[in-house]
Amino acid sequence: MKNTVCGFIILFVLCACTRNYKADEVDISKPPANASNSAFKNYLGVNAFEWDFVEDKQSDVISERRIAVLKSFGGIRHYLDWERMETEKGKYTFNPTHSGGAYYDVMYARLKQEDIDVLACIKNVPGWFLKGYPKDQQGADNTPVPFGYDKSKPESYIAQAKMGFQFAARYGASKNIDSVLLTVNKSPRWTSDNINTVKIGLNLIKYVECNNEPDKWWAGKKAQQTAEEYAANLSAFYDGDKGKLGKNVGVKNADPGMQVVMGGLGDAKPEFVEKMILWCKKNRGLKPDGSINLCFDVINYHLYANDAFVNGGKATKGVAPELSEIGGMAGKFIAVRDKFCKEIPVWVTETGYDIGKTPQGAISIGSKSSLITQADWNLRTALLYARHGIARCMFYMFDDAGGPNNPVQYSSSGFHDDFKKRPSADYFLQTKKLLGNYFYARTLSNEPVVDLYKLGKKEIYVLTVPDQKDRKVTYQLNLGNAKQAVIHTLQVGKDDMFRKTVNIKGGKLTLKVTETPIFVEKI
Repeated sequence: MKNTVCGFIILFVLCACTRNYKADEVDISKPPANASNSAFKNYLGVNAFEWDFVEDKQSDVISERRIAVLKSFGGIRHYLDWERMETEKGKYTFNPTHSGGAYYDVMYARLKQEDIDVLACIKNVPGWFLKGYPKDQQGADNTPVPFGYDKSKPESYIAQAKMGFQFAARYGASKNIDSVLLTVNKSPRWTSDNINTVKIGLNLIKYVECNNEPDKWWAGKKAQQTAEEYAANLSAFYDGDKGKLGKNVGVKNADPGMQVVMGGLGDAKPEFVEKMILWCKKNRGLKPDGSINLCFDVINYHLYANDAFVNGGKATKGVAPELSEIGGMAGKFIAVRDKFCKEIPVWVTETGYDIGKTPQGAISIGSKSSLITQADWNLRTALLYARHGIARCMFYMFDDAGGPNNPVQYSSSGFHDDFKKRPSADYFLQTKKLLGNYFYARTLSNEPVVDLYKLGKKEIYVLTVPDQKDRKVTYQLNLGNAKQAVIHTLQVGKDDMFRKTVNIKGGKLTLKVTETPIFVEKI
């Protein structure tokens, strides 16, 4: 499972087209148009599988050592195979699943208890669905339409959309659902097995994603969708194509409040989203207020910072986020959003760095190992996306896919080694504790980068040098009439930052700024 997801991303980045490079920069001469309404903890998400939450061979028992690491994050993107919930056509299982033996009720309830939002990324097609395909065209990543059906028609996606309805009815917040429309497979797997029962409105999941990387050109026509085909897919999954496909079809027909996230694009092309929006305008029309009747609530794409953009399209190593294309690309997605649907948030649900010598590896810098650079760059990526108006960011991924000595891209992007937190997880936990509930307000300087975060009347400044050569600068921070401030510095192997209270003369504080962010709290 992990290698399949990782493999798609590897192929994309190795073959990616060269894009124009522009260093990350915010126009500090103008009032910010992109002050965030998203708390900073939302930029500290991670991708994970169901086995990342439970004890080995005890899928109904939450692992406290795993949860201790997962507390570093503000959100989870759960890679969830459709087959887990529908092993047999029309027979749904959730707790336990008849494929994989997962207990989603248990898992999702604990994550809600920990105040960690879950994005359930429902992906791939089940084995029973593939039986209609010729053997040489069967693949778990096939487009979710029966063999020979028209990919451009919403009704071709009705099986997936029915599953979406069942998932949303169970894990969404709405209790106003006719139980006649719900079904579970009540057959035990073996004697004394736990039995699935119908449950309504458990209020455990706010966000559901319709497939992963639907633009997967590397997998061939059996798996790839055009923008228009994927929009048709989403229209069925979202609300049963505006209710045309039946009462028990589509997420919104179960829970109107659940947010449907478009599948994260493997190739970060804003024009794909624009074509989806235009399909909605043509086929779904306008709402009474004149806005386009979209079939998604969140725009979503994937992008990793590496040197492909200056290396003929072939990545050889990771690069610092501010020196890559990711800031400029965020601006392009925001521009498409603003043109058509300003109320829709934009997310990035896969990004990150390896610690090994791979085409996505974080390099050693000065006395800093690749592990420390990974921590610096991951945190700076989160800060960059807040600065550029992205609403959420999720990193690939909780576990290593192959290990630190594996030369394959995305093999060593994990946040722990046998549940001992790597510096990236330390930095995320410490920043989540200090800054997690604060909101990006504005950028005061690009060199070094100085961002202001606010929570009511409270203010924290985040300062970093946007480079990758161990550069250090001296900066004078203007704190107005403040008499004291607390300087917070990140620490490896700790749960909290180091705190130092300093006195301020004349409202100015002179700081040594490096490529590791520092945090100054005005008091």
